[in-house]
Amino acid sequence: MIKILKDIFRFYYEGFKSMTLGKNLWLIIIIKLFIMFAILKLFFFPDFLKTKFKTDEERSDYVIEQLTNPK
Repeated sequence: MIKILKDIFRFYYEGFKSMTLGKNLWLIIIIKLFIMFAILKLFFFPDFLKTKFKTDEERSDYVIEQLTNPK
């Protein structure tokens, strides 16, 4: 089992080590994911429940109400 994991790791390690264009593409993908999940979340998706309710109990009641009886 350990030999299989070592072979898989070595396969990907050697593949990424010899890449030239692929490294740049992976960098672009990582930057895009960072922008999507970190920056957009901070500015466009504020924590609605924390701003509207003070306690966890109020938040949970609101969520249960919205799931069972949506407007």
